[in-house]
Amino acid sequence: MEINKNYKNLEASYLFSTIAKKVKEFAEKNPDKKVIRLGIGDVTRPLCKSVVEAMKKAVDEMGTFEGFHGYGPEQGYDFLKEKIQGYYKEKNVTLKLDEIFISDGAKSDLGNILDIFSKENTVLIPDPVYPVYVDTNIMQGRKIIFAQANQENNFLPLPNDDVKADIVYICSPNNPTGAVYNKEQLKKWVDWANKNNAVILYDAAYECFINDNNLPRSIFEIEGAKTCAIEFCSLSKTAGFTGTRCGYTVVPFELEFDDMSLNKMWLRRQTTKFNGVPYIVQRGAEAVFSEQGQKEIKENIDYYKKNAKIIADTLTKHNVWFTGGVHSPYIWLKCPNNMTSWEFFDFLLEKAQVVGTPGAGFGKNGEGFFRLTSFGTNELTKEAMERLDKMLTTYCK
Repeated sequence: MEINKNYKNLEASYLFSTIAKKVKEFAEKNPDKKVIRLGIGDVTRPLCKSVVEAMKKAVDEMGTFEGFHGYGPEQGYDFLKEKIQGYYKEKNVTLKLDEIFISDGAKSDLGNILDIFSKENTVLIPDPVYPVYVDTNIMQGRKIIFAQANQENNFLPLPNDDVKADIVYICSPNNPTGAVYNKEQLKKWVDWANKNNAVILYDAAYECFINDNNLPRSIFEIEGAKTCAIEFCSLSKTAGFTGTRCGYTVVPFELEFDDMSLNKMWLRRQTTKFNGVPYIVQRGAEAVFSEQGQKEIKENIDYYKKNAKIIADTLTKHNVWFTGGVHSPYIWLKCPNNMTSWEFFDFLLEKAQVVGTPGAGFGKNGEGFFRLTSFGTNELTKEAMERLDKMLTTYCK
């Protein structure tokens, strides 16, 4: 018996454990000081009323012989897929029901989709990056190369014909940088993928924060994408489903390699290894896409965007360079006074008692940058920015 030795190649994830340790030590030494956390990527607003009511109704159904549901279709119930199909139609994207697969979240599918690809493939991943892209490929032993995202390209790297890869990850709006590709930029990636016989794994988990019609909310708004892209989305940030777990993946029928349909391969993978998302959760997800549900979740999203503007305005006042904060819940700022990511973390905690996330934890190109999130309360975000304003005025001129 041999274990998967690729796990030896994984770097231990010290980022958030180190943050927790530092914050705990500071709190113990300074019990009179209130620490405000703006580093968490988890939502804080409760599920909207329409979702809760739909789930309660589904629970009652499950308590009757007539309404009980056992095993459901692994790829999701049609009632939810039809709603998602309509949601994409509003973006002028036409999908067939069988191209939509309901999942328990984008993170799961982003890792599991690798089952249908050869381990001999080369993977192109942006740096800085959401760690799941890197770690899941290391676990399977694939060769990884990095697309260099940096301040010069506004953390939106474009394809290079000299770089050859079989799979490329794109996240827009991006985690951690908050940067968003426009249609012309995404078109370059789509053309590159079709030219190089590559597949784009497109993470659209934060698409709901985009409010500019000139910015794509789906890669399938781009001509040619259905022959080279798979899209992953989640209700975690859209509707607060981080603890409820529901998302969806779109695998177009046009996506074929070596005379094999990736749609059929993914269907076979899911029906073999996945029992589907609970009926109760899917009924709640269905309510997200109702007229009333869309109105209610927009209120939550606008709440977070208001927080993001408060953060962005404070940074702008002090001429601190940043991306995000407009079409994203994340604000990615350049550390003042040429501090490293961890130096700024310690400085911010000591002088303002505010916690964020050091950019170095997201990759080599994250060094010297810092991530703040808008997922806190409005009151705490305002207080945190008042402290940051004072700190920047006093120490970072």
